[in-house]
Amino acid sequence: MTAISSSTAPNGLPIHRVQLDGTRAVTALVAFDAGARTERAEENGMAHFLEHLVFKGGEKFVTYRDVNETAENLGAQLNAYTSHDLVAFHITARAEKALEAIDLLTDFVGRPRLDAEELDRERGVVIQEIARANDQPSTVAEHLIDRAAFGDHPLGRPVLGPVEHLRDTFTREAIVAFRERQWAGPRGGAFVVGNLEHLPANGALDELFDRFPTIDPAGPAEAAPAFAPRTLVEERDSNQSHLRMIYRPEVDPTDRRARAALAIYATLLGGSMGSRLFDEIREQRGLAYSVYALAHAFSDVPILQLSAGLDSTRTIEAYTRMREIVNELREQGPTVEEVERARAYAAGARVLAFENTNAVARHAATQAIVYGERIDPDAAIAALDAVTYDQVAEVARGIADELAIGVVGPHTVADFA
Repeated sequence: MTAISSSTAPNGLPIHRVQLDGTRAVTALVAFDAGARTERAEENGMAHFLEHLVFKGGEKFVTYRDVNETAENLGAQLNAYTSHDLVAFHITARAEKALEAIDLLTDFVGRPRLDAEELDRERGVVIQEIARANDQPSTVAEHLIDRAAFGDHPLGRPVLGPVEHLRDTFTREAIVAFRERQWAGPRGGAFVVGNLEHLPANGALDELFDRFPTIDPAGPAEAAPAFAPRTLVEERDSNQSHLRMIYRPEVDPTDRRARAALAIYATLLGGSMGSRLFDEIREQRGLAYSVYALAHAFSDVPILQLSAGLDSTRTIEAYTRMREIVNELREQGPTVEEVERARAYAAGARVLAFENTNAVARHAATQAIVYGERIDPDAAIAALDAVTYDQVAEVARGIADELAIGVVGPHTVADFA
């Protein structure tokens, strides 16, 4: 059994320690319920921009060089991510260097300088990141499908935001105000995962994580809208098309067992080389190199997304057949053998992923902050192992033939009517 203990820093930040046997590494991750979903319309892109800015230095490690060179001297890997759900910062180091790594992470993330000159320099970096994303048809397709599924709700806006916000409206004062509104201890968490034998038990850990300011939590994020799916096409003269389809399953996202059943369904539909989409769309028909399905549950709404990169002349054929496969699963159900194979594959993949301390830390952050659930990697694996055929068949029946569509390629909306 995984040994897990929790405490709370004086600033209200929960601290979770997850002891994993058989590793020489430790990951420390700090996350907040401060992703793109919490942005106001005029702030779109700010959560991600702030993620960049804190790396420019804190009180002890004053410049970006201090941050980067200290991480390298520790032999550590330092990174961050922003999603619609979360903003998170993490460092992975050898166990002997864990306290020094946490000292570094909590300094520049908990006490960032947010220097005005560095802010202006970093604008250009993020503008180039947005330009690169917009040059990639697959990324544009992801932006289209989010907007087709969620409209102008924050879940429908790109995490990177528009270039205009970076150029014109993101002042230092606005960024500090966003951080002071959203980076509240009770709405976040610190997760220390791996070989913890070198961490002291004298309160030093709590003291380091107390570097984050004490902030009262803001109100909850805007609730997900009712499903009003659209079809959005960005016409490009290209030989390949990028197709995205989103369904909204009748699954309770607050129920861990329901989320596990949805994950098994997505696996047998398009999550492995033995899945229906991979077998028929790629292997039997040769329509796509990349075709897959994935399930995701926000705190209040689940989605099922199908994706493919296709020869443009055969996109409609693939779209029609992919939609038919979802309908067949709803009307006829999966086979018992499919469910058993998908369950074994999904649970096995989770076991293999959890060999990595960073993967466990990221999973723990989602469990605790997004879903408000107890952290337990063993329970996450057991939840997949426990999924029954009837649960998966129920998921299949609850996926109506109503979907949002996003496409980049030489097509029109009428092609998908």
